[in-house]
Amino acid sequence: MRFKTIGYYFREAFLSVIRNSWISVASIGVVAVSLLILGSSLLLVMNANNITANLESSLEISAFFKDGIEQDEMLELENELADRPEVASVVFVSKEQALEEMRENFAAQEDILAGLDEKNPLPDALRIKTATAEQVASLANELKTYEQFDVVRYVQGIVEKMMALSKWVRTAGLVTMALLGVAAIFLIATTIRLSVYARRKEIGIMKFLGATNFFVQVPFILEGMILGLVGSLLAVAIIYFGYLSIIDNIQLSLPFVRLITERALIKPLMELLILVGLIIGAAGSLISMRRFLKA
Repeated sequence: MRFKTIGYYFREAFLSVIRNSWISVASIGVVAVSLLILGSSLLLVMNANNITANLESSLEISAFFKDGIEQDEMLELENELADRPEVASVVFVSKEQALEEMRENFAAQEDILAGLDEKNPLPDALRIKTATAEQVASLANELKTYEQFDVVRYVQGIVEKMMALSKWVRTAGLVTMALLGVAAIFLIATTIRLSVYARRKEIGIMKFLGATNFFVQVPFILEGMILGLVGSLLAVAIIYFGYLSIIDNIQLSLPFVRLITERALIKPLMELLILVGLIIGAAGSLISMRRFLKA
């Protein structure tokens, strides 16, 4: 009896989808478009976070010592900064090491380095990385007050703009996700409501004969879940293959831009979209049924 009941549920759900084929196709299309934009927004946020994390790891403060500072004092200050919780790493760069790095960087322009062998004008310095990008500006401003340092430099302005852009992308992505999710739920609710309205007499007879609310609701819930599932699978296919294709082109044109390419990281997002499609379908069905059945 149980298997017959389950078969009845699925049969009625599929028949209702076919019976309202045009509105069903429209619902699937809107769900697919909604989840397509939703998935694209999530990928955008994920890549923005990934780029931000890579930029954060490369941000550093260069603090140049004044002439005449003893090396012991430099090393003592290095150890003092290394013990601070907001500091991720501190590297002492001697003037000799800085000159050697300059030679490597400008190996093709030997005329630029002419005369530097006799007298090295570069100062000793500390290269400091903070635990988070938000701490760069405040620490750099504090280091400018140290009497041992002549100049303290960091990529001023870019840090603040980068963090503001990252927050904006995250906020915009979350707002977009919420709006599209609500729109998809109410569209499926409208679709199910049409199905329920078309069968209102049949539902009334079933209720009169003693059918429970659960028995009446299940086929419509399954109908909504089918619409959500088909729409989400369509969106997942477009996003997955489209994203990988776009990434391949970007990597060829802009190899220095680090985007998410690992399929293992993309797969959970695809699974999430399918789950969201099912939830949207079920939620839309439950919303529409509340108008016709008492809880």
